[in-house]
Amino acid sequence: MTQSQDKPVALVTGGVKRVGLASCKALARQGCDLILTYRGDDGEAKAASQLLAGLGATVQTVRLELDDLNAVEQVAEQLATESPRLDVLVLNASVYAPTPLSELTPEALLNNYRVNAAAPLLLAKHLGAKLARSTLPGGGAIVAMCDMHVLGRPRKEFSAYAMSKAALVEMVRTLARELAPRVRVNGVAPGVVAFPEHGYESDTEMQKAYLSRVPLQRSGTPEDAAEVVRWLAFDAKYTTGEIVRVDGGRWLA
Repeated sequence: MTQSQDKPVALVTGGVKRVGLASCKALARQGCDLILTYRGDDGEAKAASQLLAGLGATVQTVRLELDDLNAVEQVAEQLATESPRLDVLVLNASVYAPTPLSELTPEALLNNYRVNAAAPLLLAKHLGAKLARSTLPGGGAIVAMCDMHVLGRPRKEFSAYAMSKAALVEMVRTLARELAPRVRVNGVAPGVVAFPEHGYESDTEMQKAYLSRVPLQRSGTPEDAAEVVRWLAFDAKYTTGEIVRVDGGRWLA
């Protein structure tokens, strides 16, 4: 990828579908070139690249398994060395699945922690210095995709996921102090902005039951979350260490 020295560059983990792709679209419209990581389908990555190129972005795709922390460090070190600039880091990719206590395994627990908490911290570690050199008016920015349910609305049977996302929330607050004043660190905490495509939460009746507790009486969209990502990265120049809920008021009910 040949980046323009004049355009901001954003790295988005899990940037080829759902909220990640919506965030990439919002950042491309903002004028960013993009680096996307993805885990699986090369065809999805190619399609996302073509779509984003149509919005004016130069796009680099990087296959990365976040569960492999050695690979995370290698890729982060390579990007820190080879990428001409980096202005925004969006920590979007995550694993999400129920883990009833009776069925919880050590590997499921550690997989959630590695992907949802440890990998984001390692990416921030290796890319923080590059972000600190951003010439954007608000400096560099890290935006982490958190979850409103770990802020005091816990759900049963999601202990491994919830613990890992709670660690991510604390990472936001800690790094907001450690990387200041040149890098702002914030989080987005969605409720439902895209129901899972598979599993029990794809069930219509379950979705109706969940939405009955949402004051706005509907699910959000990936674009709702993406716009907050873009705002935190570019417009919220005096905001750091904050977690912004995007949940239709579910927090209140």
